[in-house]
Amino acid sequence: MTVGIIANPVSGRDIRRVAARGGISSAEDKRNRIARAVIGAVAGGATHIVAMKEPFGIASGALTDLPVQAELEILDVGARVDPTDTVRAALAMRDRGIKVVITLGGDGTNRTIARVWPDATLVPMSTGTNNVFPSLVEPTVAGAAAGLVATQKADEDAVAPRSKMIHLTLADGSEDVALIDAATLANDFVGNRMPVDPNNLRQLVVSSARPDTIGVSSVAGLHALCLPQDDAAILVTCGAGGALTNAPIAPGLYQQVPVLEVERIDLKEEIELIGPSTLAFDGDREHQIQANTAVSAVVRRDGPRVVDVGRTLEVAASEGVFVLT
Repeated sequence: MTVGIIANPVSGRDIRRVAARGGISSAEDKRNRIARAVIGAVAGGATHIVAMKEPFGIASGALTDLPVQAELEILDVGARVDPTDTVRAALAMRDRGIKVVITLGGDGTNRTIARVWPDATLVPMSTGTNNVFPSLVEPTVAGAAAGLVATQKADEDAVAPRSKMIHLTLADGSEDVALIDAATLANDFVGNRMPVDPNNLRQLVVSSARPDTIGVSSVAGLHALCLPQDDAAILVTCGAGGALTNAPIAPGLYQQVPVLEVERIDLKEEIELIGPSTLAFDGDREHQIQANTAVSAVVRRDGPRVVDVGRTLEVAASEGVFVLT
């Protein structure tokens, strides 16, 4: 009967708002979204809400004096406003047996959770820059879907399929994951938060590709369709002499990307990503690949379950869940 909430307090507020035209998500906007999601979760049957505490008081402000018939709890993980906050909150919720979590953030926020808790069931609401994994959904109904799944009024297997993840093995044997895209970039560096220079893009592995998304995965989506339910992925090779593809690589920013080749690859098929390059996961530059070394990439369907909000509410409505007798 419990729904968790993890909100990234700095999502929608980084330097990419200057370099492109991404929207800004304020603390007050996030408080409002959380409050609406909690109201929806309780309407869906949840009786206990656990939300991560952070220095901006987003969750605590949202839950204060909220008129709902449920136990409202703020989870203190010693937040320092960095990605480890999300890690600690996810692990704490997992260890307490909380199954369904509403997230507020972008692809990076959800990737952080997936890395440490791949068996989570997520209702991802978009507030970040790259928003392929989370969706632009009304928090009230997103919360209701979370409550319905948490209380087993909607069958998780029917409404929350497992997502795909890109697994990467680095030259030193360490491993990492991406949810949507893993890209190699020439002439770049770890920690760079600016939009990708299209002439630096070399290889791109995409778990899901659609033409209506933002970020480097849109490059693949403008050549090939690969939906979340498809047991496949897309590999794009870029470089000088490629066919110029006008792609929305950031909000309000179309760039011409030279595409040499686009291949559809099977799940579990191993791909080599070649250095020297910077390796970016879901928009964040994370690792350097040295010259004459390779990183192995494999896409598997072993990521978090993602609740289909519309499908969940359809199932509940067909069974009369919201009809009071």
